Amino acid sequence: MNAHSGEGASDREGAAWRVTRRSLIGGAVGAGLLEMLSWGTSHHNVAMADERLARPSAGDQVMFRAEAPHVYTRAQWNARPPRRPARILGRAPDRIIVHHTATANSKSGSLAHAFGLSRAIQNMHMDSNGWDDTGQQLTISRGGIVMEGRNRSLKTVRAGRLAVGAQVLHHNEHTIGIENEGTYMTKAVPDRLWSSLVEVCVWLCQQYSLDPSSAIIGHRDLNNTSCPGDVLYARLPELRKAVAARLGSSAAKAADGSGSVLQILPPLGNLG
Repeated sequence: MNAHSGEGASDREGAAWRVTRRSLIGGAVGAGLLEMLSWGTSHHNVAMADERLARPSAGDQVMFRAEAPHVYTRAQWNARPPRRPARILGRAPDRIIVHHTATANSKSGSLAHAFGLSRAIQNMHMDSNGWDDTGQQLTISRGGIVMEGRNRSLKTVRAGRLAVGAQVLHHNEHTIGIENEGTYMTKAVPDRLWSSLVEVCVWLCQQYSLDPSSAIIGHRDLNNTSCPGDVLYARLPELRKAVAARLGSSAAKAADGSGSVLQILPPLGNLG
């Protein structure tokens, strides 16, 4: 995750994020900030074909579906008040940025773990980085639980607008970011996280009338970073195709004039 320049401390934030997300979160773990999360096995282990997570208890979570999205709000995960409200732009983003948190690959799929993750990210972003609030707009736990990140994000997505975050250096005013819990340099992505990521991207493409073939990109496409990890990044073409397939019926309606037309976005080289 990289600094954004709209929170009144751009120089300090820029300097802070010349180091990697992994080193910062690793430092937070070392300081005990994330100890309550029971992170599980080290991300240094080799890739596994099947990432098995402990099943949550009955009624412990609501899985995300684009047709009836359930995003846990900041109030539900007990977020701190932001230093100042997020700036709202009266337009849609044109890119969906896929991140990974670069934290250890927890085996917990519980709601309590997911909420603890969101609180820990917010504490790190506000206390260590000096940001106004959580940087990204949405967070997905390894159990597939979807949570609101930066304040005002959920309301603005539903309104087709953008709450400006702090997740991609120099590109925060036209992007929306999704943090995916875990480290995916060598490890496989859990099925439940992947399923929710697909659904979230379908939802965002629907809300913002975006074409997934050009809208869904990785953090490393815009900044000098390893995020979202080699394994997750390699699956982005698969993600785009899965989202496009889910949007197929909507695209057919648009073609015959009965639905909204997807935006055809410029190539990345034209972003400036």
